Amino acid sequence: MTEQTALAQLAAAMGDEPAPIYQRVKQAIISQIRAGEWKARQRVPSESELVSELGVSRMTINRALRELTAEGYLLRMQGVGTFVAEMKGYTAMLEVHNIADEIAQRGHQHRCQILTLAQGRADPEQAALLGMRTGQPLFHSLMVHYENDLPVQLEDRLVNPQMAPDYLQQDYQSVTPYTYLMRVAPLTAGEHIVEAVLPDLRQRRHLALEEHEPCLLIRRQTWSDSKIVTYARLLYPGSRYKLLGRFKGHG
Repeated sequence: MTEQTALAQLAAAMGDEPAPIYQRVKQAIISQIRAGEWKARQRVPSESELVSELGVSRMTINRALRELTAEGYLLRMQGVGTFVAEMKGYTAMLEVHNIADEIAQRGHQHRCQILTLAQGRADPEQAALLGMRTGQPLFHSLMVHYENDLPVQLEDRLVNPQMAPDYLQQDYQSVTPYTYLMRVAPLTAGEHIVEAVLPDLRQRRHLALEEHEPCLLIRRQTWSDSKIVTYARLLYPGSRYKLLGRFKGHG
């Protein structure tokens, strides 16, 4: 689509609702994106082009574009231009779900790359996380989950062998750790800690990230009955994922 066509569509979508002009600009752009007229990664007309075509001030256009960028609809690249952003996938914040199912629900393909799948001995910190004694055997896995060949999660997991004795024998190309663990040690309780972090060099390479790109980190500990099954560190690129939580109020 040409920028002239995009400008014409936007002008037609502006309407004359009794709302602040910057809000009308925002809503017109959002409507074009949601209708599929403006595609992901499509370049958006420049501020000067929008000012000229829509007959509004540069300050109004700048505010609309800034807010749309902050809300995740647009991506602004210094010296390059403004583009329609890819819609982010999401993961459940208050629940434990299978990442393969989440990706399939979006109509996309999931695959997994196994980096580490091994047995070790628990150091004091690991022993505390799994509720075992220092030096006891534990399982460790490190894998990257892909959505349509784009890495979206680095899963670093410690597993209590007493709760999942065949963990290392599973084919994680066809079944996820979640699926196996839920079968052998059904989840009865879990704890999440969520934080924003900057990944190290190794993590950036696994997730194909630029330097200084932030990530969302979920530290997840799960129990089956009264015993700890796993402790996992789930790292998500902040530009590709968001967290979703639902709750019910009282009254």
